[in-house]
Amino acid sequence: MGWLGRRSLIRAVVGVVVSVVAIALVVRSVDVAATGRVLATASPGWLLGAAALLVLDVLIRAVRWQRLLVPVARVGVGPVAGYLLIGYLANNVLPARVGELVRCHYLGDREGVSRTTALGTVVVERIVDIAVVVAIASVAILVLSVRGVVASAVLVGFALVTLMVVALGVGIVAHRIPGAERIRAAAERWPRVGEIAAKLRHGLAVAGRPRVLFEALALSVAAWVATLLAFAAAGQAVGVELSIGQASLLASGVALAAAILAGPASLGTFEAAAVGIGLAVGTAAEPALAIGIMVHALILVITSTGGFVALARLGLVAPSAEPSRGRIVD
Repeated sequence: MGWLGRRSLIRAVVGVVVSVVAIALVVRSVDVAATGRVLATASPGWLLGAAALLVLDVLIRAVRWQRLLVPVARVGVGPVAGYLLIGYLANNVLPARVGELVRCHYLGDREGVSRTTALGTVVVERIVDIAVVVAIASVAILVLSVRGVVASAVLVGFALVTLMVVALGVGIVAHRIPGAERIRAAAERWPRVGEIAAKLRHGLAVAGRPRVLFEALALSVAAWVATLLAFAAAGQAVGVELSIGQASLLASGVALAAAILAGPASLGTFEAAAVGIGLAVGTAAEPALAIGIMVHALILVITSTGGFVALARLGLVAPSAEPSRGRIVD
């Protein structure tokens, strides 16, 4: 097994351990039987509303990636949604969020786009997404006057976003910084490395287009509005009336927790975050866990179903007769 293989295995094992620990903490701190009774009272109508909002969230995210891809390749929203859902399906069943690589692989195979360039657009997408999440969480904390661990976690998220934005800027203009020529000359001894770096920078460069970046930010806000409304609907389903501030902090906090290395589908970390944030905003542990379980289950059902449908349409292997679109695929 090579270095990358060992690293992936370590990440997978650590992720599973994190999920198991998170689940154990939830079970120890929450009355599971009481949570089951709360879930039994859930209103189907409100759950259907939450599901519709989560479907809207996924559609908006598909449009967002499609807009980020415009400077790289012209791909329709429908195919992009299929590749995105396949990536989500992979994240649901595999650890370490390898779904991001899977969707880039499918896009590269079907659209003739460099997978590395596609990965660059995904990096931009993730940075924009996390920046919006941290902004929403920060505003919610100020409105709700939340302190303690939740506030500290958001501050850490803010620092992380700052570092990611700086790294993105460096990645875009790396060829212009002092000493770049010497680095390029040294890299010529490994042409493949230089080629991959150039393709990745091409994908990252979409962040340098003001219109594209504005569209990505606006669509990210719209997607998260749909998500926080889905959390509010899930709360209504079990008789918990969440304010917009509470739903915002719950949705954004759970998203930040889901970014932590964990097992497939962020099992455990998602629910633990729901309980912790629910308590911080004044919701009892059992209803908070019930809301987390319902939203998480709906997300998994929607993305997995969509991923299987996309796989059925696209197949596991790209058709050999598919015409080239004049782009290099790595």
